[in-house]
Amino acid sequence: MTDQPDTTVLADISTASTVVTAIVNAPAELLDIAGWLRNLPDKEYQRCAPPDHKAAGYTTTDDGRPMSINVEMIGASLIVQHYVYEITEPQHCRMVSLSDVLTPGGWTTIQVIWDLSVTDNGDGTCTYANSVTGHPTADFVAMAERGGANLDDIIAASRTAAEAHNHLETPNYASSIERWSVAHH
Repeated sequence: MTDQPDTTVLADISTASTVVTAIVNAPAELLDIAGWLRNLPDKEYQRCAPPDHKAAGYTTTDDGRPMSINVEMIGASLIVQHYVYEITEPQHCRMVSLSDVLTPGGWTTIQVIWDLSVTDNGDGTCTYANSVTGHPTADFVAMAERGGANLDDIIAASRTAAEAHNHLETPNYASSIERWSVAHH
């Protein structure tokens, strides 16, 4: 039997914390982020952040909770996210993933919190906020230490990559949510 990695989340360390906003040209009452996520086609997900987004799907956990599976490149890492829904409202979704990460040093894990929300601007438009927060696991830190890498340098690179990725995907998510919600309302 192989040793299992220590997936204890180190919540006091952030590998990424980024919030990017974009305008949605539709009134709040038409928007349904939860519905959009549950019905997001794989190719639409890919169009939202080319070439970083690789695949997306919707499933459930073993105990029946809704889950979004996303595969994407962020910086030099391939990330397989298993987002379990914590908040599923039309104008707010919060999901948490213990994500598998393929780094140049091998496979490890991180926790990623993805929070999507819209705020009514009162003029028939909304502000969409795409928030991503990452926390390393004990295995992530141990892998960095085994490889002789400086954890602060890894975190800085992760933050830079996450910020750039969020700036790429957020306006496209906003447009996609707008199109889907208007078409399905």
